[in-house]
Amino acid sequence: MADVSLKEGLNVPAQQQRVAEARRRNRWRTNLVGLGFVLPFLIVYAIFVIWPIIFGFRMSFFNWTIGKGGTQFLGIANYQELFGDAAVWSSLWNTILFTIISTPLLVVIALILALLVNRAIPAQGLFRTIFFAPFVLPVSVVTIIWGWLYQPGFGLINGALTSLGLQEVPWLSDTHIAMLSVVILTVWWTVGFNFVLYLAGMQQISRELYEAANIDGAGSWARIRWITIPLLNRFTALIVILQVIASLQLFTQTYLLTAGGPNYSTRSIIQYIYESGFTSFRMGYASAISYVFFIIILLVSVIQFVLYSREQKEK
Repeated sequence: MADVSLKEGLNVPAQQQRVAEARRRNRWRTNLVGLGFVLPFLIVYAIFVIWPIIFGFRMSFFNWTIGKGGTQFLGIANYQELFGDAAVWSSLWNTILFTIISTPLLVVIALILALLVNRAIPAQGLFRTIFFAPFVLPVSVVTIIWGWLYQPGFGLINGALTSLGLQEVPWLSDTHIAMLSVVILTVWWTVGFNFVLYLAGMQQISRELYEAANIDGAGSWARIRWITIPLLNRFTALIVILQVIASLQLFTQTYLLTAGGPNYSTRSIIQYIYESGFTSFRMGYASAISYVFFIIILLVSVIQFVLYSREQKEK
């Protein structure tokens, strides 16, 4: 009996080792199966995202000209040129100005719309559809609609102004107003997305909090001020981050609506990159501007994330 017990005791570590090896083999098998499912995506991602990024960065150090076969190595000359190019800085300022004006409007208006729709009002679903519907329209359709609305003489907006005895507004021909016209178009077009995010956040707030506040005598504004807005901080941070990044990528609506005019007052940095690469055919120079702009967007995003994380920790 003693010999049998001794043998069983000696076999225990061996059995544990075999179980551990079997688990490792199963883990490896599971990892390989997972890799097999992910590998097609990784290949496509590497071909269409990673490689173009690497190739574009390499291109920024060359005099890479479309159609002329010029690939002369320039070193950092393209980067030196862009820092002295006034068109780069004016286009960048237009982009920043658009972001500064449009982002607060898109946050505040979306919040107000969500507060209105979140109340127990008739035809609530209809209002949700109305507010979100413009967001699904293609940008080409949106610019055609607003291009006609802004037209002098027969445009709906100027027609309404003249019918009230007011003067027409040169929405697309005045350098001081054209950017505002782009902002109005963009707010009408994209506010629905932020509205849906806010509405989803409001529906996650417990009704018991409002009922308790109502019992304590808190009015509508007090409930919004001390319950709704604080509990929507995460959604507000997300919306601001997404909106700033999206606004910095301004291009299509200005290109289609004003072509960057009048007098380049609405030309964004991405439009200038496009013109440098596909109008002047200076792909190397356009790539250099692109990577500098990418670093700017990256820094803005990191700063926003840091500020949001610090605010969350303080709470």
